[in-house]
Amino acid sequence: IFNLQALEHVNARLLELYPDDEERFDIVLMTNNHAQVGVRLINSINHYGLTIERFCMTGGKSPIGYLTAYLTNLYLSSDSKKVQEAIEAGIASATMFTANKDVTYSDTQLRVAFDGDAVLFSDESEQIVKEQGLDRFFEHEQLNENKPLAQGPLKGFLEDLGKLQKKFYAKNERLNCPIRTFLVTARSAASSGARVLKTLRSWGLEIDEALFLAGAPKGPILAKIRPHIFFDDQMFHIEGAQKLGTIAAHVPYGIAQKYHKSA
Repeated sequence: IFNLQALEHVNARLLELYPDDEERFDIVLMTNNHAQVGVRLINSINHYGLTIERFCMTGGKSPIGYLTAYLTNLYLSSDSKKVQEAIEAGIASATMFTANKDVTYSDTQLRVAFDGDAVLFSDESEQIVKEQGLDRFFEHEQLNENKPLAQGPLKGFLEDLGKLQKKFYAKNERLNCPIRTFLVTARSAASSGARVLKTLRSWGLEIDEALFLAGAPKGPILAKIRPHIFFDDQMFHIEGAQKLGTIAAHVPYGIAQKYHKSA
């Protein structure tokens, strides 16, 4: 359900620019199936022309324990229990959901979109919203505008994307970079956006586009961006993205999970 052609295009460009450097995307197929299904998996991968060299087949056991050994930067699965297990182990992880209609994605530029609070950042501000309301949230963000937010579960993945982008920038390929990142947040730019941007700056991270929606639905914006994947911690944003053709990934982190379960 994830477009691997864009990843492979990034790898091909990196190999062209840095033939002696092995810092590229490395895809590992992890499954709790038995090793006997390996031939069928290999045949399927070859049929679709994909380059996946590493498999982990655990014969009925959870593969989560192997994630650290594989130096995993991001774990994606349709199994929410495994994703929760990975998050609790400190590994960036999300539950994948297919789009509800077909959309054409770029094969030559990997486009990744992130929510802010409880995804790139901690759920500190989200807690204020849920427990004390929007007015207190706006006041809190203005008072703490110059205090960076703590990092969230996918901050490291954005950092990894940024490192790869800088490899292209170093070869004067900024305008032709095959990776593009987006912040798509329900925050208002005027009342609570400055802290987000200052936090990214304090981390030394760039994001290509920042879209502050002030509570408007994210689905239509995502339909325009056409990211290969969008990460959010709240299921109603995931569902809104799905309806308009975006592959979305739920990050089970932060106070929103408490409200989702109670609902």
